[in-house]
Amino acid sequence: MDNELKTGTTTIGIICKDGIILAADKRATAGNLIVTKYVQKIYEINEDLALTMAGTVSDAQLLCKLIKAELKLKEIRTGRKVTVKEAANLLGGMVYENIRRMSMIPGISHFVLGGRDEKGTEVWDLFPDGSVTKVDDFISSGSGSVMAYGVLEALYKPGMSLEEGVKLVVKAVNSAIQRDSASGGGIDVVTITKSEGVKRVLKKELDVKLEV
Repeated sequence: MDNELKTGTTTIGIICKDGIILAADKRATAGNLIVTKYVQKIYEINEDLALTMAGTVSDAQLLCKLIKAELKLKEIRTGRKVTVKEAANLLGGMVYENIRRMSMIPGISHFVLGGRDEKGTEVWDLFPDGSVTKVDDFISSGSGSVMAYGVLEALYKPGMSLEEGVKLVVKAVNSAIQRDSASGGGIDVVTITKSEGVKRVLKKELDVKLEV
């Protein structure tokens, strides 16, 4: 489909000494049209898990709702909290099935899942084809990831503190906002630590208006 509307975004997940950080911009697009300036792209599944979303908005939103329900049911059946790896594999299976389902609209979704369990904190990359990969340092997704990776490759250091990590992801998302037309609107940042779980530490909206 030559006239198919494309989507774009910038999301990031990084590993720090004291936990992990997820970040994303706030713009939702359809082709050259900015559909909304202030969409939420970091979804809190529960107090232990959160994920960033990129791709076809309807598919990403539906899969977020489904994984939240499935993990709650699994917790009730087993009588224990799921591990981050179990959550990643379950969502990866959903992504795998979703993109291979016959549809007039391609079900493309890319998630970066972060969470805590008894072993500590982890970040997993769930690629649109359904593959599941554990992240050792940092990951970025979406149309602005090229710009974000440039900043991450240059400035990321193993063992960074959460405070240093937050500053880094803000720089990385901002670099994408400056050059990628599908990224913008603002920045959301969430930290996940062993002691506090999911915590939203930054929610900044950028509203640029020109007066004539």
